[in-house]
Amino acid sequence: MALENKLGINDSAELAREEERISKIKAVALYDNNIVEDFDVGKFSGLAKIHKFLFDEIYDFAGKVRTENIAKGNFRFASVMYLDVALKHIDNMPQSTFDEIIEKYVEMNVAHPFREGNGRSTRIWLDLILKKELKLVVDWNKVDKEDYLLAMERSPIKDVEIKVLLKSALTDQIDNREVYMKGIDISYYYEGYNTFKTEEL
Repeated sequence: MALENKLGINDSAELAREEERISKIKAVALYDNNIVEDFDVGKFSGLAKIHKFLFDEIYDFAGKVRTENIAKGNFRFASVMYLDVALKHIDNMPQSTFDEIIEKYVEMNVAHPFREGNGRSTRIWLDLILKKELKLVVDWNKVDKEDYLLAMERSPIKDVEIKVLLKSALTDQIDNREVYMKGIDISYYYEGYNTFKTEEL
């Protein structure tokens, strides 16, 4: 069963394809038009604007904090009850060093503030922080899918793996459109469609 959407699509596979097509186009527009220059880098408000821009044509909940508890596999993301507090905590986390930035990224992944599209939005959000603070971005083409997924799964307990993995993929090509495009494409490679379990509140 597909998520409720503005496109009137009931088939989950068809929705995934259309979601990918539309949000990829929007992600390119986000870069080409320098829209992110107006966003608060490293804040949830900035992430919410990214998410709204990417998914507003598809979902009513674009840019809005989720109202459902969700889990992926055996991992439960932050409870809705504590989500607002968690997001305020993340806003106040420092982001001046690589370690601090990845720790912030890990915490945002645990929060998983949106019903769908967290991975894509948060990876753009991460690169914006790295770009602003360190004049670097991740070349996602250099990050192995399985290593990344395992490292992110373990990151709430131990974040050393994800730090090592992403540090080795850093590049100073911060204004390279091709590097950005790889990041967009790889987002869909990493994203697992229809793998979330939800509990309606």
